[in-house]
Amino acid sequence: MENSLTTTWVQSEEKLVQYRMALLNWFDEQRRDLPWRQDPSLYKTVVSEFMLQQTRVSTVIPYFENWLNKFPDFDSLSQADEKDVLKAWEGLGYYSRARNLHQLSKTAANWKQPPISTKEWQSLAGVGPYIAAAVTSISLNQPEAVCDGNVVRVLSRLFAISETFKDGATAQKKLRPLAQKLINTGRPGDYNQAVMELGATVCHRSSPLCSICPILSYCESGRKGDWADRPQIVRKAKKIARIRRFWVEYKRSLLVHASKKTRLQGVYELPDKLPYSGNFTDLNSQVLAIRKRTIGSVAYTEEIHQPYKTPPLPDPLPSGYAWMKWSELKNFTLSAPHRKWIEELWV
Repeated sequence: MENSLTTTWVQSEEKLVQYRMALLNWFDEQRRDLPWRQDPSLYKTVVSEFMLQQTRVSTVIPYFENWLNKFPDFDSLSQADEKDVLKAWEGLGYYSRARNLHQLSKTAANWKQPPISTKEWQSLAGVGPYIAAAVTSISLNQPEAVCDGNVVRVLSRLFAISETFKDGATAQKKLRPLAQKLINTGRPGDYNQAVMELGATVCHRSSPLCSICPILSYCESGRKGDWADRPQIVRKAKKIARIRRFWVEYKRSLLVHASKKTRLQGVYELPDKLPYSGNFTDLNSQVLAIRKRTIGSVAYTEEIHQPYKTPPLPDPLPSGYAWMKWSELKNFTLSAPHRKWIEELWV
């Protein structure tokens, strides 16, 4: 890092103790009442951390509560059918998270004692450095610091770090040793939740609430007022992509296709190609609608085309394709945008 931390308060054990106490006292008073914090358990922590990746807390809460009703523990989840797991996850996106959580549960259901090292946790499906540190600290009381986007923002402002990081992952990796130095070893889980909570509720990307920040006296950017310059992360330009979708109805059923893409594997959407019977190539159609969505760093424009006449399709349909009746709409696992579009357009 460009600036040195050797002359800051972080070198004083007394100051470190005071900093940790200030942050934890604030957390004890201001922590949000979240469902995974009620009667906490290892299972609840794992499920919540998988769900919270790239998803807002407000979005996760109803999914988490519904998930716990369906799959209350590792054992019940491990025995569930994958289609039921994906259905319960529908709308959260990044469906590989659901598959990984399902796979992890099959291992966890056979544990006599859960592993406590982050190295062991990172050997499990879908578990990276962040989840490993979060789970082992929150549920297993291990002194392992988390470093997510919120923590990067807090630390970058706390120490006025001016280094430009090429991406968020690089920032997290470089700042993890600093996060580890600051952690409260007596209450590591609470400390980690406190610093993430601070980033989520006080140290916002824009317009942070510096006047009520419990650690303002330790924050170099907060005192200087240059918080807008921190953290410095190169923002990748979004890629633009166009997809042609097809709206084909037959006998009051709609043609859908299960995606084979990693993020949406097994989740149904309107098809982007049709399984023609014979050499049919007539694609005269009208544009029924144009819809947009963003997945990761790609902004998609999806044109939904309705052929003027129903194209000849094989019977039975090839693997991955299905006819969906309106009455079956709730039973199919659809990507959230496509469910919304189908509900809007199917009249």
